[in-house]
Parts: sequence; structure tokens; C-alpha cells
Amino acid sequence: MAANEPAFDVGDYVVYPKHGVGRVTELQSEEIAGMQLDLYVLRFEKERMTLRVPVNKVESIGMRKLSSDKTLKEAMDTLKGKPKVKRTMWSRRAQEYEAKINSGDLVSIAEVTRDLYRPDDQPEQSYSERQIFEAASSRLARELAAMEKTDELSALQKILSVLKEHAPQYYENAEDAA
Repeated sequence: MAANEPAFDVGDYVVYPKHGVGRVTELQSEEIAGMQLDLYVLRFEKERMTLRVPVNKVESIGMRKLSSDKTLKEAMDTLKGKPKVKRTMWSRRAQEYEAKINSGDLVSIAEVTRDLYRPDDQPEQSYSERQIFEAASSRLARELAAMEKTDELSALQKILSVLKEHAPQYYENAEDAA
């Protein structure tokens, strides 16, 4: 790819690691501090936010196109796996979960969603656990929705149905062991 050739086109959905799925609304060229900068203008509908990203910073930021079908399948398979609950302090786990969400890696986000999911018949989550679960599942749903050309709510329902279908076997086993 040529050095100055844009990697994304107007209308493309992209993943900005710290904010999730956005759409390239335009390519701008602005003079900032005496330098000519080419910028992607990204729109994040859910947050009602517009972000301008210098074209030459895309790689270092980790901005990417939507995941491949293979990565999406891997993320959906991750949701079916056994939740990994570490016995470390919540503050440390919360930091790890936030780092995974902000990495923009779909499989890591699926891991957080799976690990923090609680079936209705399980003990209540703390407020901060619920917040991180909602952030992860929402981020996962937005990318799934963009890839499957559907809305976020439908994508979230699909994710929750996978979790509801596979989680009970792990929680029933935990009760037997207790």
C-alpha cells in the first residue's frame, strides 16, 4: 500500500480500540500548527461522538477494519466456553477486563463478556461487574451488528442467547461441586 493512500474509504465501518465501532464519514485535509494533516472523520452513533484521526496514526492507534468472519466465529465460540474466574482482587480483575475491552480485540472482548455473564438464577452481580459486562457485550454487539448488517439490539440478543444456552452447564457443575 502506498504511504499516503488511505486504508479506509468513506462509509467503511472501522474499530477504534478505545471506542468500538465507528463509521468513516469523510476524509479531511487540515493545516494544524503549520503542517498539512490528512484526517479520517469517524462517527460513533451510540456515543454521539465524532473523532478525527490522523491517517498516519491509524496503525499506532490500532484502528482496524471490522473483524474477519473467522475472528467473529472464534469470538462466538469463546462465548460458549467455560467462564474463567480468577481469585484475584476485583480491582485487579476489573483493570484486566477494561484493558481487554479497550484492546479492540474481538475475542478478548468475548472473553470478558463470557466471564462476567450471570444467568438469571445466579447471585446478583456488583454494580461495577454489571457495568463492565454491559460495556463488553455492547462493544461485541456493535461489531457483530456492523458485520451482519443488523442493529445492535438484535446482535446483543444473539450474544445473550448463546450465553444462556451454554452457561447453565457450567453453573450446574459448580453447584454440584460446592
